[in-house]
Amino acid sequence: MLRVLRFGVNKEPQRSDLVDPLRALATLAANGDRRAQRTLLVELGPSLLRTARAILGAANPEAEDALQESMAALVSALPGFRGECTVRHFSSRVAIQIALKVRRRARLRTKYVAVALGDELTDIASLELSPVEQSEARRRREALRELLLELPEIHSEVLALHIVLGFTIEETATTLSIPINTVRSRLRRALSSLRDSVQGDPSVLEVLRTKT
Repeated sequence: MLRVLRFGVNKEPQRSDLVDPLRALATLAANGDRRAQRTLLVELGPSLLRTARAILGAANPEAEDALQESMAALVSALPGFRGECTVRHFSSRVAIQIALKVRRRARLRTKYVAVALGDELTDIASLELSPVEQSEARRRREALRELLLELPEIHSEVLALHIVLGFTIEETATTLSIPINTVRSRLRRALSSLRDSVQGDPSVLEVLRTKT
């Protein structure tokens, strides 16, 4: 198991052998039923927002925009959804892709415009840490979010699902429609790349430490 920081995403455990309660609604939405689309987005909205905040930071002003883009992207992607994972897992993947795109866009923008973000109070409120430890934890989370942008998409998706959202290896494989061994391989390569990038920062290396 990977030893990681908590990112404030309360993921509900899901089993692939259970009936997906959102599947019928998603099918209607994919077929253009506007009412079904609205109902589905209301249901998935909170988890989409949590994912955006997990990737961007709780206080990041881009989170709301990422939510709106994720909703639009999800509706557009539904016709191609083959039901190989739950609708909620599928929506999480879409939200991660959008959030990473928004973060890359923001990084490019900050090359020309200085942006000051507020304290991520929501992100650390549940952690029983001292102020110094909270500051360090926040810095490490931010460092890991930035490092995700350095990876190829196939690696950043695996890391975001498994580390940031806390999906199991099996859930990650199902969500991405790839074999479990492929997930493990991509995780190893991604973590290896990240370690090479942060050799000079032991505190960030701690985030990437694995027991396997």
